[in-house]
Amino acid sequence: MTDTLIYANGRILADGKAEAASHLVVADGRIAHIGDAASAAALAPDAPTVDLSGDVVVPGLIDAHSHLVMMGENLAKVQLRQVTSPQQLRETLLAARAQNPQAERLLGAGWLNAAVGAGRPTAAMLDEIIADIPVYLDANDLHSVWVNAAALREMGITAQSPDPLGGRIVRDEQTGEATGLLEETAAQQYVWGTLEWLTSDEQRDAYLRTAIDTYLAHGVTGAIDMALGEAELASMRRVMSGYRIPPFRIAAHWLVHREASDELNLAQVERAVALAQEQHESWLKVVGIKIIADGVIDGCTAAMCEPYADGTQAEPIWDVAALTPVVTAADAAGLQIAIHAIGDRASDIALDALQAAFETNGSLPRRHRLEHLEVVSPRNIQRLAELKLVASVQPVHADPAIQAHWRENLGDERVERGYPWREIRDAGVRMALGTDAPTAPYEPWDNLYVATTRRSALDPELPANVEELKLELSEALASFSAGAAYSCRWEDEVGTLAVGMAADFSVIDIDPYQARDRELLSVRTRMTVVAGEVVFSEESSKIS
Repeated sequence: MTDTLIYANGRILADGKAEAASHLVVADGRIAHIGDAASAAALAPDAPTVDLSGDVVVPGLIDAHSHLVMMGENLAKVQLRQVTSPQQLRETLLAARAQNPQAERLLGAGWLNAAVGAGRPTAAMLDEIIADIPVYLDANDLHSVWVNAAALREMGITAQSPDPLGGRIVRDEQTGEATGLLEETAAQQYVWGTLEWLTSDEQRDAYLRTAIDTYLAHGVTGAIDMALGEAELASMRRVMSGYRIPPFRIAAHWLVHREASDELNLAQVERAVALAQEQHESWLKVVGIKIIADGVIDGCTAAMCEPYADGTQAEPIWDVAALTPVVTAADAAGLQIAIHAIGDRASDIALDALQAAFETNGSLPRRHRLEHLEVVSPRNIQRLAELKLVASVQPVHADPAIQAHWRENLGDERVERGYPWREIRDAGVRMALGTDAPTAPYEPWDNLYVATTRRSALDPELPANVEELKLELSEALASFSAGAAYSCRWEDEVGTLAVGMAADFSVIDIDPYQARDRELLSVRTRMTVVAGEVVFSEESSKIS
């Protein structure tokens, strides 16, 4: 056997449990054998050996919902998730400004409502802190951006600037002038568009490499990107082609924006079809489209069947009439469809459109998915199973430490069925776990901790968030590996430790099945292997 290596004296976690096997043989980038010392030596008597010294081998984790370039960029921004008051926000921003006085603009990420205090965020609030350069602060959920007056000027936003479909420039009721908060598609089109134009290819590539390096250091060997655009795809092509053997696997969904006509919407599907045909390498492939059907509960922009606690009710970004032609065309073309549906009304719309597409197109091989599903009716969970859809969920969104505003905005019995993972699993729905980085922490074991305890990875003193809706560890770990692989048709290549599969795995210092209390949060990745190549080790935190 050529290019063979034996990983010896470890604990191999296969099939969702701790196996008796202690040795894993890798040959030509694939798993050739899982067994004991004698069987490994018989198969490859002259192969070099890596002594695992009792450490644990788990399948390479796959983040089923990520934004790779944005994640890398986010890591370079001022981190605001821990800011708990307007005064702390002021101190944090001023410290960042003092640290880099030559900066042309200040970018921050992760603010929660506690950073704002009473009322809504405004440009005037930020101008009192920093007024001489543009300031762009992404909300924790990435569905709104808080900016100062200089940023509004840089984007060219005036009282006459139109609200894009599905989004809003928050305005002064008297003057019509922008107040400094851009929501949903307004954030995407004005802020993302401006910053994309201002970002060089070199910077974008560096952000992507940072994201990949960071994931590999945490045992994540692949990701499904959920907001692909031209600039991101170009960066992925450049970066992946620069490696002798790429260290990371990417499947990507082309982001389809809601436009004013079916013709404009369908043109985006046609672009995705063309990209899927030309970009289908094993390391980087365009697999489908992403549609954002509604907003978020924290901003009262998620589409709900019943009003929020304050009586407001948000309209969906896509209605059934606009969505159905898009998903019908994508389904007929063999694209995978991912639909962001946080509110229960949004899942109604998504499921109605998909069902109509299935009826039009007849029997086809499919692998479609709904994203987030924070509030979803029992009936729609059954529909997910009937339509054989994948439920793609992100556990850290349910961390009790960031749930206060979410719960207040709903204010009724919907809170007690929020994030109903147990119900989804029990209905027989395939599940894929991810992080939605950078809207939430990218660390996989934080996600697995929240998934299996419904407790906070941020504040250990907080009570569990509806504990009976938690997942078992075997379910959660499988959903973060095999389930994520299934969601993008990688299941025959990665996601499990089995003979013949690609040798994508990580070596960790703790057996998760023996972890107690918060020990899952302390898991350290000692080594990450992709296609048989060591792409991360504790001795070297960068890819060679």
